[in-house]
Amino acid sequence: MNNEHQRIQLVVLDWAGTTVDFGSRAPAAAFSACLAAHGVEVSDEEAREPMGMNKRDHLIAMLNAPSISARWEAANGSAWSESDVDTMYEEFIPLQLEAIQQHAQLVPNLLDVIAELCERGLKIGGTTGYFRAAAEAVADRAAQLGFVPDTNMCADDVPQGRPAPWMIYRIMERLGVFPPSTVVKLGDTAMDIRAGLAGGCWSVGVCDSSSVTGLSQPEFAALPDSERSDCLGKSAETFRNAGSHAVINSISELPALIDQLNSLEKLQPHVLSS
Repeated sequence: MNNEHQRIQLVVLDWAGTTVDFGSRAPAAAFSACLAAHGVEVSDEEAREPMGMNKRDHLIAMLNAPSISARWEAANGSAWSESDVDTMYEEFIPLQLEAIQQHAQLVPNLLDVIAELCERGLKIGGTTGYFRAAAEAVADRAAQLGFVPDTNMCADDVPQGRPAPWMIYRIMERLGVFPPSTVVKLGDTAMDIRAGLAGGCWSVGVCDSSSVTGLSQPEFAALPDSERSDCLGKSAETFRNAGSHAVINSISELPALIDQLNSLEKLQPHVLSS
């Protein structure tokens, strides 16, 4: 086996909550506004529960939640239907695009981390549950700020979004990277973790900017140390429960994690001791 197949070659990064939009604010805000327009108020936690899925599937997952389903019926006089989903998804699209413009900043230290990884010869891919127009809007804004991955895939590019691994595999194919054991999938939701596991990659969660933490960067930074630690612990527990091989507090820790993986005698994905 070539030496390159014994080292990490590719990092596949999620977008909102991992590389941009600290706290993954844009998707949650758009889902809340969409349902509110139909008389259904949802909590931030309820809006985030299916995070990481294709956005239409995310909407359906929310509506399938018993408490939200009951609120829908109370507000609208009948159970929701596929026609309702079609209507809401069309309404959701402009709400999501507007929210992206408000929440498209890069997470702290992203550019330094990407520069370090590229200097080591690693390739960078991006995946997202966003539909095409939203994925392009995020990528365009990130490019203006200096972040341009080698390639991107969105939910519209594949027959099934997360937790299926198809976006990861498309990126591996496009960039000529194999086997999956030389790929790190980094994300901020349980769906990201599950997709990485399904693909046979190293599946890693990032905690501080995650949708699980759900706070903007100023909000997170303003927390007392004990509360900040609790938030990080909650995100880490979510990722570990989903089966992650490792968790990092922030994306700044990614290069050190890759060094750790490359130092292993055998580059075979497994849960690392914390």
